[in-house]
Amino acid sequence: MTARPPLPPFDLHTARQKVQAAEDAWNTRDPEKVSLAYTEDSRWRNRDTFVTGRAEIVELLTAKWARELDYALRKELWAFDGNRIAVRFQYESRDAAGQWWRSYGNELWEFDENGLMARREASINDVPIDESERRIFGTRPDSERSVPFPLR
Repeated sequence: MTARPPLPPFDLHTARQKVQAAEDAWNTRDPEKVSLAYTEDSRWRNRDTFVTGRAEIVELLTAKWARELDYALRKELWAFDGNRIAVRFQYESRDAAGQWWRSYGNELWEFDENGLMARREASINDVPIDESERRIFGTRPDSERSVPFPLR
């Protein structure tokens, strides 16, 4: 098994690195690439959906990004301890009808000794927004890395 640094136990610096790496990967909208950060038998709760393993992760993400168009994500470290990280996030996307959405959420992550995520639990709420209210455009510029984002 290939290690995926940084490895637990996390400190502030390595926890922030892990969060930024996840944000960067998810912003590629490449389900195969994203799935490689998870263990072969990773368990997820994503909203009301439960999946196990990389194949199901790829299936979930493929469907997600087919319906959530122009997806752009920001993640922020909330807390960490040992091999666990808590994250808050926001992302924006539009649906096929052109309605823009801002999705707010929290994730709980648990990593194995190789730095692969073995468990992910995500709670997510969606708020319709007008296109003029958008504030997340593409990947985060280097100048904004680790900068907290507003609640609204």
